[in-house]
Amino acid sequence: MPSLAIALPPSLREGDRLDSAEFLRRWEAMPELKHAELIDGVVYCMPSPVSFSHGDAHNDMTAWLWLYNDATPGCKSGLETTWVMGPANVPQPDIYLRILPEYGGQSSQSGNYGGGAPELIVEVSGSTLSRDLGAKLELYRDTGVREYITILLNPQKVIWRQLVRGRYREIAPNDDGLLCSRVFPGLWLDPDALWSKKKSIRTAVERGLRTPEHAAFVKRLNAANRRK
Repeated sequence: MPSLAIALPPSLREGDRLDSAEFLRRWEAMPELKHAELIDGVVYCMPSPVSFSHGDAHNDMTAWLWLYNDATPGCKSGLETTWVMGPANVPQPDIYLRILPEYGGQSSQSGNYGGGAPELIVEVSGSTLSRDLGAKLELYRDTGVREYITILLNPQKVIWRQLVRGRYREIAPNDDGLLCSRVFPGLWLDPDALWSKKKSIRTAVERGLRTPEHAAFVKRLNAANRRK
């Protein structure tokens, strides 16, 4: 009697060298594995235990982008989504914000996953610091992520970069100490609110959402959608 056993693909292992198609084929056969990435053809998986400081910063930045998303039709935020960024790169960034394709955005959908590059990515960097500031920074730059925010946990610091002529340049705080997006008008961040219990991360973004620049951006997004 013929065997009914189904041959499963090999498991993902840290350090494997694969292309994006084989990486996804193996990962889809491992539903117990919640986090894995392919960066420059190398597999990274099984992250270290997550600290309170990492979880708190991740939660605050997710809420921050959700507030902007909710007030800006045509934009969409998300977290821990797999992005197919080429034949050797499948990162899983902590958080992202994108302009939807029908509103003129640059990203797409690749099967069940993100395709191309969202306009903005946030990485909370603790145990993954060297990767976030090394291979992933280079990947996001080369694939056209227009703004890249890294939240450093030790020392506590926010680095917000803008892609200018193929290179990342750090955005400096304004006179009020706020960091302001160049791609998403009205997306304002008070970096001190991530570390101080006396401040709310909501305050700065709500100020930004009341600006004429944000209102004009919403009009541009709606106009782009009507032209489709």
